[in-house]
Amino acid sequence: MQDQSTQPVLSLRGIVKTFPGVRALDGVQIDLYPGQVTALIGENGAGKSTIVKTLTGIYQPDEGQIFVDGVETRFPTAQAAGHAGVTAIHQETVLFDELTVAENIFIGHAPRGRFGLIDRAAMKARASEILDSIEADLDPGVKLADLGIASKHLVAIARALSIDARVVIMDEPTAALSHKEIAELYELVEKLKAQGKAILFISHKFDEIFRIADRWTVFRDGQFVGEGLMADVTEAELVRLMVGRAVDQIYPKRPAEIGPPALTVSGYSHPTEFEDINFTLHQGEILGFYGLVGAGRSEVMQALFGITQPSKGATRIGEDVRVIRSTAQAVEAGIVYVPEDRGKQGVVKGMAIFENVTLPSLSQTSRNGFLKLANEFALARDYTQRLDLRAASLDQDVALLSGGNQQKVVIAKWLATKPRVIILDEPTKGIDIGSKAAVHDFMSELAAEGLAVIMVSSEIPEVLGMADRVIVMREGRIAAEFAGDEMTPENLVRAAVGIEGAAA
Repeated sequence: MQDQSTQPVLSLRGIVKTFPGVRALDGVQIDLYPGQVTALIGENGAGKSTIVKTLTGIYQPDEGQIFVDGVETRFPTAQAAGHAGVTAIHQETVLFDELTVAENIFIGHAPRGRFGLIDRAAMKARASEILDSIEADLDPGVKLADLGIASKHLVAIARALSIDARVVIMDEPTAALSHKEIAELYELVEKLKAQGKAILFISHKFDEIFRIADRWTVFRDGQFVGEGLMADVTEAELVRLMVGRAVDQIYPKRPAEIGPPALTVSGYSHPTEFEDINFTLHQGEILGFYGLVGAGRSEVMQALFGITQPSKGATRIGEDVRVIRSTAQAVEAGIVYVPEDRGKQGVVKGMAIFENVTLPSLSQTSRNGFLKLANEFALARDYTQRLDLRAASLDQDVALLSGGNQQKVVIAKWLATKPRVIILDEPTKGIDIGSKAAVHDFMSELAAEGLAVIMVSSEIPEVLGMADRVIVMREGRIAAEFAGDEMTPENLVRAAVGIEGAAA
């Protein structure tokens, strides 16, 4: 008899999935083993989301085979996948604040008693068992609205386990968690492994992958590239497999000539968010803003873009003093802002890529009050090609793009307005290493062309790799500014947390 550890619980072979204009999966394969974590690695658009939807019965493959315990099967519905023991914990699981913890866990498959009515006592008891199994100290009867984010995440995990799962898919599970909550999630993964569950772990974070995974599988452009044991591979090898080439320089900072001031901010203050912000940004410069969550960085940038109003302070664009009270005035002055939350604030889902790109530049693409479709396409094509956008066509709904490609659409949209200052708020958050390199390369190109760039980032390697200077904020104030040899991880962290002795 074959040893259990070498017999996959779930295997896919030769899976093909095609959508209009794009082959999302082209003969991929993957094996998931009991008591082991398999990391699925790939750039945005590699096919990871499509394979998850195939595993959970949302999509049906055009070709290929699915095996459970070596026996070929099909998942014609999500319910069928659930009955086979396959469940997914998504980055943004839909929960209902007005329902109790137990009701959220068993929504759609609550235990029923006589006459088909929901057996609330059994539901509450079973919910307690599941919560205890993951050591979640939660009352099954409390409303979800009364819980914090971390507790809600545990409820989402409990809901996934309520179907007695054998295969647990974790899709970017740590995206919204604190360091403490991430550590607790790692402990939970170890418990699930001890219970013999096969885990598919999807993450862009290599430190997580090497910390938690036993095996790896790499997809690239919808194709299977390779698989193996984590103990036998290096980070550099995985990167090369992901992108088809070695990414030796993820932070390709080019030398740029620093020009005259493009933006001067003096005495900028807000009643509740920030106070006495002073800095100068030059043409051709990338100015980094670093700080912990809640330091006030994004709030300053949103005020500069006219989203909120400062209580006092002045801005100078070049030689002109400007009072910016709206985003339209900011764009007119040459300031644009690429927000951190591109899904809600950056793109307009339901609209095509080309429509998103040209939205702030309609005066360039219209004549006598009428839009010229050819002009729109030409403008959108110019900027999306420069950013190496991966899409079936510019007619494609922007909602269908991967996160990294949505970010490129947002950047292209604002660059098409020909700004003087571009503010990039967490420009590579949630995107893969290949897309990061592309965004960084383009950022460096913009600075070399004389554009003034502000980059807000929580990633120290990104700040140190791309910025000419770094401003550190803490509790709504500028805590320190570093340049040259003073730009070290230690100095940035000490200033961000308020430890005395950081070089100023």
